[in-house]
Amino acid sequence: MAAKDSAAARTQQHSGMPESTITTSFEETALPHLDTLYRVALRLTRDPSRAEDLVQDAVLRAFRAWDRFEPGTNARAWLVTILRNIFINDYRRSRREPVPVNLDLIEPRLFFHDLAERDPEGEFFSELVDERILAAVDALPTEFREAVVLSDMEGMSYADIAQALGVPIGTVKSRLFRGRRLLQHALYDYAVEAGYLKRPEDGA
Repeated sequence: MAAKDSAAARTQQHSGMPESTITTSFEETALPHLDTLYRVALRLTRDPSRAEDLVQDAVLRAFRAWDRFEPGTNARAWLVTILRNIFINDYRRSRREPVPVNLDLIEPRLFFHDLAERDPEGEFFSELVDERILAAVDALPTEFREAVVLSDMEGMSYADIAQALGVPIGTVKSRLFRGRRLLQHALYDYAVEAGYLKRPEDGA
């Protein structure tokens, strides 16, 4: 009941505003997150043109639903939620997703003990973002890719990611762990080439 009353109050609040005021509110609160939306859309769609379309659709839908946004709450997570829902409903159906990966079959390198201590939160991927890393991220299954992009590339907190994806925080942590594990496996040789790691025989 309280939630309905709150929603009704927000609707009444927005509906009583001049259109110019609503537009200004949206522009000031939502539009600063356009870059984030595009980066997330690009990693989801893996296509610049489709990413632009996805962002445009998300912004339009967000503006139409602006009366349901509660001022003072996390606009970025709210916008990412809208973008992701559009992607799931309108875009992903027409694209073939990567074949699910059996993580138990992957050699458990975990970048060895030194990286586990130096890079507990996947900072390797935020420090060395180039085409090879982006390609590896793009190859992740969608649910892992979403978590890695929002956390390691956009710097969103577990709570904000959970809100954006509509899942518990524990699920976010699990997806991040599994996604990072896949990336670690895929990028091990690259990390060695970049000098970020030493092979066991080199570090003796």
